Amino acid sequence: MEVGVTLALKDQQGSLKLSVLDCGCYVKDISIKLDGGASWLYQGIVNAFGGQIVSAVEENISKKVKEGITKLDSSLQSLPKQIELDDIAALNVTLVDNPVLSNSSIEFQINGLFTAPIDDSTSSLDHKGSLDPLPRSAPAKMVEISLHEDVFNSVSLVYFNANYMNWIINKIPDQSLLNTAGWRYIIPRLYKQYPNKDMDLNVTVSSQPIITVVNNGIDITVYSDVTIDVIDNEVIPVACISMHIHASCTPEILRNKLAGIVKLNDFTASLKWSKIGDLHMRLVQAVLSTVLKTVIMPYVNLWLWKGLPLPLPHGFKLQNSETFSTNSRLTIYSDVEFVE
Repeated sequence: MEVGVTLALKDQQGSLKLSVLDCGCYVKDISIKLDGGASWLYQGIVNAFGGQIVSAVEENISKKVKEGITKLDSSLQSLPKQIELDDIAALNVTLVDNPVLSNSSIEFQINGLFTAPIDDSTSSLDHKGSLDPLPRSAPAKMVEISLHEDVFNSVSLVYFNANYMNWIINKIPDQSLLNTAGWRYIIPRLYKQYPNKDMDLNVTVSSQPIITVVNNGIDITVYSDVTIDVIDNEVIPVACISMHIHASCTPEILRNKLAGIVKLNDFTASLKWSKIGDLHMRLVQAVLSTVLKTVIMPYVNLWLWKGLPLPLPHGFKLQNSETFSTNSRLTIYSDVEFVE
């Protein structure tokens, strides 16, 4: 017996659509033998209607194959169009083009951008046809996942718009720096006006962080403002410092998620406004460097280590993964393991 099926797999409004173009079954021969009783009589009837039996078998097998493909298509249509990261962001996994099939692989291109979780996940940015071909010198792995830098910028935009990039720092390893006495020689006028008063640092990211995938890494540029507050029965803003931060990120694969570790490369600080006179910015920048390295960076890395979800089918796990970054994209090459 031979069964042949020709299928079409295409994008239909962001979901996979599987349909049967042609299906046929050919039964070369069928043998039915009856034993006992009046089998000699029924055997003759079976032999007489052998052709009709073969046709019925061929027809029903083709029918069952089509029914199975219809059920599979229903399952594909029911796949989620977004993967929630948390209550702030979700990954848009709708297709933007038809799958590309070759002799040994199948390639899917999905939207891949993060948005606020909504019932019908959409995005204004269409990636269709915008990516360069994958390098042919890639490692021989079972799966290739290519992420354009727009993916990372989309998640930073979602959190920025949700006001999740603001921090009030009132506890640091060197707590003396959050009292005006600790700033006595850095900003003398601050201590003179508010002697021995507690302080906090109000850190606000002033614009969306810019993430760029470069050769062998990921660069991050952040513009932020740090407002120095004095606590004297009320919160009194006394100065504001603008910071231009340059950091780099090393990507890591953590189970089926993309995690990373951020390292501060350098930053510059400038006085935006002050109610306590001019500041010795070189000394202030040294204090801010300590705050960035001991408070902000560990906090960011703790969040990054939770990881971003990768678009993998349920029941599969990445293993022996490698990451490469070049030409505005991060590519993950990995084998996969089926997990029951």
